Amino acid sequence: MKNIFGKIIICLVFCCLLCGCGKNSAVTIKFASWGSKSEIDIIKPILTDFEKQNPDIKIEFMHIPQNYFQKIHLLYASNTAPDVIFINNLYLPIYANAGVLEPVGDWADLEQYDENILKSLSWKGVKYAVPRDISDLVIFYNKDLFDKAGIKYPDKNWTLDEFLKIAQKLTDKNTFGISFEEKPLMFLPYLMSNGGGIISDDLSKIIIDDENSKKWLNFYADLRKKHHVAPKKEEAASATMAQLFLQQKIGMHLTGRWLVPKYREEATFRWDVVTFPKGSKGSIVSLDASGWAVSKNSKHKDEAHKLVNYLSSKENSEKITKSGLIVPARNDVQNSKYFFDGQAPKNVQAFLDAAKTAKPTPVPVNYSEIIDNLNPEFEKLFN
Repeated sequence: MKNIFGKIIICLVFCCLLCGCGKNSAVTIKFASWGSKSEIDIIKPILTDFEKQNPDIKIEFMHIPQNYFQKIHLLYASNTAPDVIFINNLYLPIYANAGVLEPVGDWADLEQYDENILKSLSWKGVKYAVPRDISDLVIFYNKDLFDKAGIKYPDKNWTLDEFLKIAQKLTDKNTFGISFEEKPLMFLPYLMSNGGGIISDDLSKIIIDDENSKKWLNFYADLRKKHHVAPKKEEAASATMAQLFLQQKIGMHLTGRWLVPKYREEATFRWDVVTFPKGSKGSIVSLDASGWAVSKNSKHKDEAHKLVNYLSSKENSEKITKSGLIVPARNDVQNSKYFFDGQAPKNVQAFLDAAKTAKPTPVPVNYSEIIDNLNPEFEKLFN
């Protein structure tokens, strides 16, 4: 009898141990991302669905809304880096060059991405992130102000000469023709469309002092200083260009897809978008991209790969695209009803046309340092 009870007790203990192991068997992986509240409200349910479909994997979501890359730096330095990080092309070279990112291998299906997009998230010919979205710039314009001034709406064949004439016609005592921002992203199209830039495509030298770069940087400065078709810093005061556009104080705004939800909700006038005007080399804006990368030292790479594949799936790309925030990187979502959703802007094709002629921003490892050193010169020229 004692032997029977003893065996029963042993079995019960063994079963309890098994049950205990089952409860603790889920692997936890860390995932870091920036993003506004509206963006995070989309991502969190996607992560919850992933956990439901993969009960053996738990996600520790690290939302870092401010100073994102400074904090990611610290996490890598302290060997506590997330397994998966959301990253963009401006910072990817730093991490790829430091050897802390895993190259994208056979575990990812990259068939739905244009090579230009994959190139923007590569370093020295090696892909390091699976793309989520692309960022290219287009001209948003106020159709009511165009009608009031008797100006024909621009199309994808307009030139920088025509652009300047339109900006001059739009400008009066209440309205400026075009937005003006001092960060490189916003003036690079003027340079790149005419063969200039800040850094050469092969990353070997700074070309901001080359003839074409200087000429078109001065053209941009003159929109404010000579032609006065763009607001000076004191005229904009504390208002952003988006706020001025909504207040109908600027007729055209050079910016990206991320403002579409705001303009859909708040604009009291008719508006649309058009590709950046053509220079001597065509219409060329910066092609920036964001995507998901896996840390090289992750202890759970299989699970991290599974998460990235889930996040980048067609279904989840459609969910993020519905918000209007992004230009999806996947070809099959770009050409879907989720991007061509019938809402403003009518000419949504402009974002895709801009991407076709855009050029990945040349970004060396010390890009931030170069821009920091140049910013005082830009500020002096513009003001």
